[in-house]
Amino acid sequence: MRYEFRVDGVVSETLTEAFPELDRIALPDQTLFLGVVTDEAHLYGLLVRFQSLGLHVLEMRQLPE
Repeated sequence: MRYEFRVDGVVSETLTEAFPELDRIALPDQTLFLGVVTDEAHLYGLLVRFQSLGLHVLEMRQLPE
């Protein structure tokens, strides 16, 4: 399943390295992370990683295959 995570603010290269399985697209005031999520445990693990790094997920959605 492919997912998109929309995060508040521009995420630095250093913090992006915490998400090697996701691609990053920097927008003026947000950052998009896109990638394959293998299962529910992986999804929740990503959300915990975002939270532990102080990143605020504004939106999360599954992308069409």
